[in-house]
Amino acid sequence: MGIGTTGTILLADIGGTNARFALNRNDQTGPIDYVKVADFPTVREAIADVLARRAGGEQPQRAVLAVAGPVTNNRCVMTNSPWIIDGNELQPALGFDSVHVLNDFEVVAWSLPALQPADLIPLGGGDGLPGEPLLVVGPGTGFGVSCLIERHGSRLAVVTEAGHATLPAENEREERVIACLRRRLGHVSIERGALSGSGLQNLYEALGEIDGVQVPHRDAAAITKAALEGSCPVSRATLEMFCAILGSVAGNLAVTFGARGGVYIAGGIVPRFREFLAASAFRARFEAKGRFQDYLRDIPTRLVIKPDASFVGLKMFADHTAD
Repeated sequence: MGIGTTGTILLADIGGTNARFALNRNDQTGPIDYVKVADFPTVREAIADVLARRAGGEQPQRAVLAVAGPVTNNRCVMTNSPWIIDGNELQPALGFDSVHVLNDFEVVAWSLPALQPADLIPLGGGDGLPGEPLLVVGPGTGFGVSCLIERHGSRLAVVTEAGHATLPAENEREERVIACLRRRLGHVSIERGALSGSGLQNLYEALGEIDGVQVPHRDAAAITKAALEGSCPVSRATLEMFCAILGSVAGNLAVTFGARGGVYIAGGIVPRFREFLAASAFRARFEAKGRFQDYLRDIPTRLVIKPDASFVGLKMFADHTAD
């Protein structure tokens, strides 16, 4: 396990539309370079361009790349872009000693121990137990889930596809919503049924249908805006149900992973309505696990508001894997 790293490391957070790069020199991460994926045919050319402009002729020893997609054998075929991120090809092609390709939520999990109070908004619970698993869940384009586990001085971030597990119902109204969505979608997953941008839209349309209300077409951003303004009762009911379901799902995952170190909410959606979430049924539903309520009551829940948490995670991983 490395306490810190020396030399230069290329850090990157690569999405379908934009990629962000930074150079870390002697434990200091420099300015973030924003690149449009469409401007470069391959990730290799994008990295070469960034190094030509930023490295001043210096060759970084290592690269750690976060990618928005599944990683197998250090390789990711991007879902929403033509780039293929293959660490085993990039390493010799660009002269790195090593290239690690990680899932983006895996990287957020790596960031958790290093996040500071200013990076987080507390959402109830105790202080968490040192050394116990840390869980991060994130509604965004999809629903990401990863868990950081520490044992015997070594850390491992477990990447999951929990967003595709079946959406649970906690009451009769949620059962009616899920039944409505099942007629439309077949299988109703956590991600498609509620906890993502498209899930929020599906919730909104299902609530309109079961309440017999004709609702105008709205995307997730418009639903959130109308809910916060109080201009649409169905939008507000949608956001309330979203927060309640998020609490239930986060609680389910907390007991699944034994995440007594803490549960963190990340992703692009929830920071837009942090006060609404704090006042919602989120925490009550998180703890509502019958005989295990005391177990859940001690687990802290926190909202991640640091916009570049991925670069903290990339650096944490680089430190941990340093020779």
